[in-house]
Amino acid sequence: MEEKKGIFGGALGRMILPGIILQSVLIGGGYATGREIVEYGAKFGAMGWLSGLATFVGFALVAILSFELIRLYKVYDFKSFLKELIGPLYHVFDLVYLLFMVIIIAVMSSATGAVVEQMTGLNYWYGVGAITVIVGVLNYYGEKIISYFETIGTVLLYIGYISFSVLVISHGGAHISEVMASGDHSFVPDATVGAALWTGILYMAYNLVVFPASFFTIKAQKSRKDTIISGIIAGLLMIIPWFMTYYAVMAFYPDKAVLASPVPWVAMMQADNAPGWLLFLFSIVMGWTLIETATGIIHAMLERVDRGLADTGRNLLTRQHRGALTVIILVISVAFAKIGIIDLIAKGYNALAYAFILLYLVPLLTVGVYKIMKKSSGKEETKVIPAEIAK
Repeated sequence: MEEKKGIFGGALGRMILPGIILQSVLIGGGYATGREIVEYGAKFGAMGWLSGLATFVGFALVAILSFELIRLYKVYDFKSFLKELIGPLYHVFDLVYLLFMVIIIAVMSSATGAVVEQMTGLNYWYGVGAITVIVGVLNYYGEKIISYFETIGTVLLYIGYISFSVLVISHGGAHISEVMASGDHSFVPDATVGAALWTGILYMAYNLVVFPASFFTIKAQKSRKDTIISGIIAGLLMIIPWFMTYYAVMAFYPDKAVLASPVPWVAMMQADNAPGWLLFLFSIVMGWTLIETATGIIHAMLERVDRGLADTGRNLLTRQHRGALTVIILVISVAFAKIGIIDLIAKGYNALAYAFILLYLVPLLTVGVYKIMKKSSGKEETKVIPAEIAK
């Protein structure tokens, strides 16, 4: 395949862009608020870093294996990818992914709308409306504009996280040292090393839903070296903000006002008398991460639809179709969040997460590894994909 021109045509596109897309989609409302970091690591106090380590190792390993399988078999949409792993069961994955997509967008839009309203004073619906329009426009224009938007978002995110962390950690450094030196895990008194490690693995597994959003970026990769380096970079881009949040929380551990807060970052910054501009920056970062997550998840679904249309000999989605479908998905998700149906659906969240483990993680570590080894040994012919999908 001829290498793409422009900023993403070289090493950035091959090795860093996959991680940028994954990190952008992953760090949505729950991650950016700090709530998920508390639930999946920080609550364990001094042992919480083990959860972060397990999450990083698992995420990087899944990224490397996924990228290599995609590169070798040229399966750049999740229908083709899953057919290689689980055959006809890919239809089940479609259903699970669709449910997850609606739930995640609904939960994040609700949380982010509330934070933006609290931070800026804007009405909830102004924020939701703006986000819906932006995500619709991004999916209308497609992969190139999404790549630029999420790259800018990664820079903005890191500026924000570094600013938040410097403020909180600089004020609470002494307490962080005390927590780590004493091995304090009093917020979860019966915590064990095994529990902390398993929680990290489980958190990684919950986030397998973000991987299809990055598949289109693997078209630029040329070798196993590319997949290994890009997989490790993806893991690092995802886990660095995790650890920034973790150590910030340790500055207040085990204060329930922070650890039980729905938005721990706001609680921490308010406790440290953060300046108004920093709180405003936080609201911008929150809104941006929601847009990135919604855009990435929906883009992967639209790519799946295009693949299905191509397989049946029908025309692919037009830009107008992509924009309209994006808006419809967002409206449905927001409606679910506001009328309470999402609470009922969310009760099955854990079941859906374990479904991803069964439909993605286990097959990847077994069938996927076998197919990578088989292809690498030259025992299987390289598949050719339709030109309209490979473009």
